[in-house]
Amino acid sequence: MSFLLSNALILRGREFSPVRGFLGVRGSVIDHIGTERPTAPYDSEKDMHGAILIPGLVNAHGHAAMTLLRGVGSGLPLGKWLEDAVFPVEDRLTPDIVRAGNALALLEMIACGTTSFTDMYNDPDVMVEQCLDCGMKVNIGRPFLCFDPEEKLADSFRAQEAFALFEKYHMAGDGRIRIEFPIHAEYTNKSEPVRAFSAEVKKRGGRIHLHLSETKAEVESCRAKYGQTPPLFFASRGTFANPTYAAHCVHLSDSDLQLMKQYRVTPVHCPSSNMKLASGIAPVSRFIAEGLAPALGTDGCASNNNLNMFEEMHLAALLAKAGTGDATVLSAREVLAMATVNGARAQGREDTGILEEGMKADIAAVSVSAPHMYPAFDPADLIVYSAQASDVCLTVCDGRILYENGSWLTLDREAVLAEAKEAVSRLYS
Repeated sequence: MSFLLSNALILRGREFSPVRGFLGVRGSVIDHIGTERPTAPYDSEKDMHGAILIPGLVNAHGHAAMTLLRGVGSGLPLGKWLEDAVFPVEDRLTPDIVRAGNALALLEMIACGTTSFTDMYNDPDVMVEQCLDCGMKVNIGRPFLCFDPEEKLADSFRAQEAFALFEKYHMAGDGRIRIEFPIHAEYTNKSEPVRAFSAEVKKRGGRIHLHLSETKAEVESCRAKYGQTPPLFFASRGTFANPTYAAHCVHLSDSDLQLMKQYRVTPVHCPSSNMKLASGIAPVSRFIAEGLAPALGTDGCASNNNLNMFEEMHLAALLAKAGTGDATVLSAREVLAMATVNGARAQGREDTGILEEGMKADIAAVSVSAPHMYPAFDPADLIVYSAQASDVCLTVCDGRILYENGSWLTLDREAVLAEAKEAVSRLYS
């Protein structure tokens, strides 16, 4: 299958340079970008006049099925939010309920221009099958938690499920499915099991995704137990010897930042969640100054309450300026990179995240027809500061159109909403 997107404003390459012209898709890749119409024929053509083409957005941290916990525990700090509000509901989850929550998340993300996401939650095999069906890209794994300091990996059902999932699904769907090895957090694990798990991941050439230094309480507790900050805890146990990306990274010392720089750990900024739970403001401008390439994530809907990456871009840009008192930090293009190419690289995807010939055709088209999108002096600024998720008019992943002008082409909206409603009634009855 091939198609040509014509008369669009294309934000091309790593600099998101605006090009008015044509973008051609053949199979799963972009085979033409330029001001001139290509000479090769395409199966179809879409006139994209009045739209900006950007890379498909990458949500680098989330818990998709928590759509069914949207807003649960609002107004509580992280500890009480988890213990008193979230965990009791999660204890009632079943694979069917997770499936319904996942589908609702997929519906939301696709309409928001997201083409790839990282997920850490129950029943990851369920999400794998759903993404194979609906056409999205996902980095996912069986989360590792351990509450017995003497537990061996051979006796850990979580570790064994993680390894089995990797063997079964890694690189499925022509590479759209990437199985990785999430370690939930320092505070939900023990020292030696983390060391052993990290070593096994290294043997498999795996990738690690975790929560890191989200709150002051987390850092203080880790210091009390081990005399180490969470980054030092993981570095000294071999975790960071694997490619790692870490959600939140709010409370980091100078030495923590140097550790992350040394091991090239990617911080994933989750501004909405951090603000809602009063966790603090991640030092994103410091990340960039140290040579790190921060990504962007929504976290789950219980602490956000949506999966809208446009909102995360907007908040990331504003928070960096408000937090530093410097209006020049974190440009719109740096924020757009966080939501696209930086997230893709954190996921280990070198073939997406920018619009360029030869790259995967992961594309979001953003309409400029709404009043809040005019005038458009700088398209990158417009995307970060003005655009809303509702402005997305086309979502393409691996050359497959998933969403167009309010219609989902790979998901049944009414069926998804009906299943979500039934799951909520079961979950909260």
